[in-house]
Amino acid sequence: MLHQVRGIVLHHLRYSDTSVIAKIYTNKFGLQSYLVKGVGSSRAKIKLGMFECLNLLEMVVYYRERKNLQTIRELHLAHFFTTLHTDIRKSTLALFINEVISKSIKEEESNPALFDFLFQMVLDLDDPDFFTPDFHLRFMLKFSKFLGFEPRKNYTQNSWFNLREGIFEDLRTGSGEYIAPEYTGYLNDLLCMDNLCEPSFSIPPPARAMLLNRLIHYYRLHLPEFGELKTPEVLHEILSA
Repeated sequence: MLHQVRGIVLHHLRYSDTSVIAKIYTNKFGLQSYLVKGVGSSRAKIKLGMFECLNLLEMVVYYRERKNLQTIRELHLAHFFTTLHTDIRKSTLALFINEVISKSIKEEESNPALFDFLFQMVLDLDDPDFFTPDFHLRFMLKFSKFLGFEPRKNYTQNSWFNLREGIFEDLRTGSGEYIAPEYTGYLNDLLCMDNLCEPSFSIPPPARAMLLNRLIHYYRLHLPEFGELKTPEVLHEILSA
């Protein structure tokens, strides 16, 4: 049966000289894998470049339950990027965010609210009038809400953040894992932002790097299959340049 869907590209790999398998997060069917044939030919209507990470797509697809590989009948870009592929800071952020999404979402079930959040996030990142080096931190905190472990907004001055419990605490108790008080004020400021594109405030690069390290660990604690990330080192180099 044919369905019109929107999608966000997360990954693709070569299946043959003229075919790819693309992993795409869709608004109707959640995470799906699509076998796309003929992308390597000169006359192909669907080009390989359409499957770059975080590309936003409009598609007409065939969908069959319990089938591992779905197929695409029609496809075109829902948005043409203006800065995401030309600004190295944004393209590096996109690679990191794409990896976080890919490590976090495993289910095929649809989640329209999550899809809308991710779709708008990509548009915000591409906004030519906006950039903040803290974008990935803002994203991880907002994304955690949809994954079920959003930090509780109970910050008080000089409190610690308990990574296992996801709450701020006045005292560090036991041998748990924490974010120290010198950084929790920045964490709270990020948490209190209503959207990803609010005017930026200044987080010193060392504090930004520490918060990223701790938030990655936070994800690992709450998503046992999250694993190691390949992109943080490159991200740190680009944002510190």
